[in-house]
Amino acid sequence: MGNFKRVCVFCGSNSGNRKIFSDAALDLGTELVERKMDLVYGGGSVGLMGIVSQTVFDGGCHVLGVIPTALVPLEISGHAVGEVLIVSDMHERKAEMASRADAFIALPGGYGTMEELLEMITWSQLGIHDKPVGLLNVDGYYDCLLGLFDKGVEEGFIKPSARNIIISAKTSRELIQRMEEYMPLHDQVASRQSWNIEENHTESL
Repeated sequence: MGNFKRVCVFCGSNSGNRKIFSDAALDLGTELVERKMDLVYGGGSVGLMGIVSQTVFDGGCHVLGVIPTALVPLEISGHAVGEVLIVSDMHERKAEMASRADAFIALPGGYGTMEELLEMITWSQLGIHDKPVGLLNVDGYYDCLLGLFDKGVEEGFIKPSARNIIISAKTSRELIQRMEEYMPLHDQVASRQSWNIEENHTESL
């Protein structure tokens, strides 16, 4: 896959109950700065979102936050970090984040983080994109989710080649290195061109 310049990070608007999660967000932000990678994220200035975005911004890289109008008073505390794009809803938020990034990384988070991660995995499987999708498995936080994916393969619901879509590692450096080496092995459900044709057709209706 090679190097990428803009990384979309999915993460919690909470910091979690243990310092190890905040440390991981700080480490990821530092790693992005060292590699001169820009950040696309959910736009909040609190929780792990706030830590990773402030670290990247302070390091001199571009930060773009994409946030729905309804979440502005809940997730932006005091001041926004970097450039902020306010959108109408969650669907537009995810579409903007996906289109503006070259790769995706999920830090620990709740339902929203997992939903965003799973959608990017699904979009890769469907052929909507071929960008690397990484999971920063801090202190085994995502062990159960990764185990569920393996169970899906075992029970015949996930193809073994599609299991390769998700790249996981315990440290930011190792994760980004693996993502840069990523090559899709799965058969896409439909070509990217066919998805683009479908989108263009819908827009013209």
